[in-house]
Amino acid sequence: MTAKAVLIGPPGSGKTTLGRLLAERLGVGFRDTDSDVEAVAGKPVSDIFVEDGEERFRELEHEAVRRALAEHDGVLSLGGGAVLHEETQTLLDGQPVVYLQVGLADAVQRVGLAGARPLLVLNPRSRLKALMEERRPIYERLAVMTVVTDKREPEELADEIVKGLPG
Repeated sequence: MTAKAVLIGPPGSGKTTLGRLLAERLGVGFRDTDSDVEAVAGKPVSDIFVEDGEERFRELEHEAVRRALAEHDGVLSLGGGAVLHEETQTLLDGQPVVYLQVGLADAVQRVGLAGARPLLVLNPRSRLKALMEERRPIYERLAVMTVVTDKREPEELADEIVKGLPG
């Protein structure tokens, strides 16, 4: 099964907000793999990190992505780090992957650096910057389309993605 669009990008890039809007525009369902992970684990992502560790979270996340790609033909939003798993990268090959690129200042403003982001607890601004730099080459390699989200409204971004999607 092929999704209409698979949104990837760092925390604060707008994957959930834009994903819902894009799904509405395309007349399809929206699915967020972080929500899928929480449903399977029975607890929030932040609790999974604290209680079970990042490795367990990444296993759950990969399984959620695998299942979503097999079952869902709408718009799919992946957690910011989902692309780190090599098998997930393979699964994304041939999918309409859209990389939502965001600058550090906008990401910090959108994320708010709240405690719900487990990887951003200590020195959040510096950690977010490092995560973004580490993951950027993977995002860029997987994407069939890159959309810069800085200082732009979700409606404008959704229009751009709809026009640029294959098929």
